[in-house]
Amino acid sequence: MTNYKKLEVWMASMETIKEIYDLTKLYPMDEKYGLISQTNRAAVSIACNIAEGMGRNYKKDTIQFLHISRGSAYEVETLLSVAQMIKIIDQENYTRLSKTLERNIQMLNGFIKYLEKKS
Repeated sequence: MTNYKKLEVWMASMETIKEIYDLTKLYPMDEKYGLISQTNRAAVSIACNIAEGMGRNYKKDTIQFLHISRGSAYEVETLLSVAQMIKIIDQENYTRLSKTLERNIQMLNGFIKYLEKKS
């Protein structure tokens, strides 16, 4: 399999991690073990599952980890919705990061489809 560090989808997920960490630094400290921790872990999970999937010797396993990665992206999106709903983040940050996550999800979907078609 390809070196995961050269994959555009992995590089994009790493940028998402940075954006999420930068944003959660602004959260109130009473969310340290709640939304901050969970949001950061879910964001990291996007990239980690891409890497782990690429480390597998079987296409089916790789695709399964990409599905898990996509699920983590949806988890981050939900956690951002919660943060916006309880007024920890504003609409601008929510919209910006939602677009970033949407791009990650689209890239993951494209990569999954590519691997499914590849013999």
